[in-house]
Amino acid sequence: MTRPASTKNRKSPPDSRWQAVIGRNPQADGVFVYAVKTTGVYCRPSCPSRTAKRENVEFFDSNEQAVAAGYRACKRCRPESLSQEMRHQALAIQACRAIEQSASPLPLAELAQQAGLSPHHFHRIFKAATGLTPKTYYKSVRAGRVAAALQSAPSVTEAIYAAGFNSAGRFYEESGALLGMAPTTYRKGASGEQIRYAVAPCALGQVLVAATRMGVCAIEFGEAAPALVERLRERFPAAHFESADAEFGDWVGRVLAYLDQPRGGLDLPLDVQGTVFQRRVWQALRDIPVGQTASYAEVARRIGQPKAHRAVAHACANNQVAVAIPCHRVVRSDGNLAGYRWGVERKAELLRKEGAPEVSQHTGRRRREE
Repeated sequence: MTRPASTKNRKSPPDSRWQAVIGRNPQADGVFVYAVKTTGVYCRPSCPSRTAKRENVEFFDSNEQAVAAGYRACKRCRPESLSQEMRHQALAIQACRAIEQSASPLPLAELAQQAGLSPHHFHRIFKAATGLTPKTYYKSVRAGRVAAALQSAPSVTEAIYAAGFNSAGRFYEESGALLGMAPTTYRKGASGEQIRYAVAPCALGQVLVAATRMGVCAIEFGEAAPALVERLRERFPAAHFESADAEFGDWVGRVLAYLDQPRGGLDLPLDVQGTVFQRRVWQALRDIPVGQTASYAEVARRIGQPKAHRAVAHACANNQVAVAIPCHRVVRSDGNLAGYRWGVERKAELLRKEGAPEVSQHTGRRRREE
């Protein structure tokens, strides 16, 4: 049998890919495929076939690359078709769209029937894919509706019912968790909130630090101070912005000192709002020591939801206090840097200054976990 030709100048794959093949890791399915030179077959990482010798294996970023190199698809794991995990994710996405389009909570039995699964099985795969139960996901959708309705409805009462609440009492029970402040305050663009802020130059450009009376509510990086201030004012359009006092000046100084020489943790009082799941993720991020990194999948395992790495990535993307909640310490499973709301270059520089193991800045074919 003629051995398929290898792609020229192919770089050696990271050890993490070979470890994924050895461990038959289903989370690596769709990220890459591996091919066996002695059989002329390419497989998904989770393929149950006997593991080939390392010297006979090469890796490709896609099925198309493997086929172009002369390999054919494995008939056992069928890498050209969707894996079970991908099928489950597709069903979860379908259910999410149905929940988002419904004016009221959809019964679990109805969602499961649409997916062609039993309620128990559907509930399990939905939570594994999103990190949330269908009921909690509906609550997050409703929170978004509340925020939008409060900005446009003629009154708070009309906004409550437009968002799908059956009674004003139930809404007010949940409003603190949904909005982080009283609904009338939110409706007025955080009117009455007192916010102190400062912008200072640092090694990463400009950094804005802002705080309410409860604690730091924003740490943002940018190129220009006016743009950072404008973004803060857009977030709190009716807040009262105050001059810095001694306490706030100390918080700003600690942020700048940390950016200059990261040592230990940045322990600041925080005033951040998020879902229960997001708060669990953010706490897990704060537990990652300086100089170390973790993958999205590792963080998901640490919070007890090993298949919720996409939801973990979403929680990272919603972090608004850079370095205080160190989402920059989360990288892709293959060691590459994933997205960072303040730029991958800043993420790489933060990790370098913290002394983290070298990671590649090459984002390559972006994974859905980002």
